[in-house]
Amino acid sequence: MEKRNIILHLSYDGSAYHGWQTQREDITVQQTLETALSKLCGHPVKAVGCGRTDAGVHALHYCANFRTDSRIPADRIPFAVNALLPKDISVRSAFDGPEGFNAIGSCLRKEYIYRILNAPIRDPFLEKRACFYPQRLDLGLMQRAAAAFEGTHDFRAVRSVGTETRTTVRTVYHCRAEKDGDLITVSICADGFLYNMCRAMVGTIVYASYGKLCPEDIPGLLEKGDRRLTGPTMPPQGLYLNRLWYPDFEIC
Repeated sequence: MEKRNIILHLSYDGSAYHGWQTQREDITVQQTLETALSKLCGHPVKAVGCGRTDAGVHALHYCANFRTDSRIPADRIPFAVNALLPKDISVRSAFDGPEGFNAIGSCLRKEYIYRILNAPIRDPFLEKRACFYPQRLDLGLMQRAAAAFEGTHDFRAVRSVGTETRTTVRTVYHCRAEKDGDLITVSICADGFLYNMCRAMVGTIVYASYGKLCPEDIPGLLEKGDRRLTGPTMPPQGLYLNRLWYPDFEIC
């Protein structure tokens, strides 16, 4: 019997997990999801995720796929598997996908958002869901710095060493900073991301917001490719995978 290719749309709070990808000793989202799916389907399940997320990073919208010969209707899978998952992971929908679909290989672009609580007093309800940054940030400078990242560049100056990749060139379709009350949100959409690229980009944008560097310096810093010249890697709890584009549909 030919196995079905099931596509999952899920969300998770990454606070309790060491990222998406299965690891030997640490609890991860992939491992937790696969355990639940294996129980549901009655056979070992290997889930393919749309990309890695680091420890403590969240996903408002995430895509994964897995193959099964189970006859459970796809629209019943969320109800059944959520009963087996912890409350910080939720499968929001499921549907039968084409044979060649691969959650990471078929993805055209992704959008991450990074949330900063820019207020003098911390909010306990955002402790694990936004980066608390009490120093005043200049939104106008942040917006200019964000725009400087747009386009096709070599982004090795804003990545952490640790994961080998064929090329460090990526295309950033948009990079924006917006403010709502005390909450600043930076949204970054690209055709792919390097290890810690989003968090380093936001760190560079934050540096620009109070004069550690000029927004207009950013293209030159990217050309130099020296990680030491750009901003810090921001903490993980402010980062969320927010939107995914595929040839025939979006996950958002």
